[in-house]
Amino acid sequence: QVQLVESGGGLVQSGGSLRLSCVASGHTFNNYNMGWFRQAPGKEREFVAAVSTSGGAKYYKDFAKDRFIISRDNAKNTVYLEMNVLKPEDTAVYYCAASTRVVYAPPALYDYWGQGTQVTVSS
Repeated sequence: QVQLVESGGGLVQSGGSLRLSCVASGHTFNNYNMGWFRQAPGKEREFVAAVSTSGGAKYYKDFAKDRFIISRDNAKNTVYLEMNVLKPEDTAVYYCAASTRVVYAPPALYDYWGQGTQVTVSS
């Protein structure tokens, strides 16, 4: 079992930035590919970004490619999502997730999930 705890969400104005963190415990962190997902009210959970075990491969959904940066620090058992030029449509609960099998994949293929952190972007 892997336990994941997100933090760093909050209320930010349009155009602002936030950095989300996700700390993992319970298993060897660098065995897991890590992903960030989000879910807005009334919508399905969607992929945002993911990073491979070593950090060498990174994947982004189109909306995130030019504004978000995913990174990980295996020494700190932490994955980050830096979000820049935030827009009201980025408002959602953001989740981190872990998988030993997949990197760029839909939510159903990820095995472990955090509780989520709310990001609200005001216009």
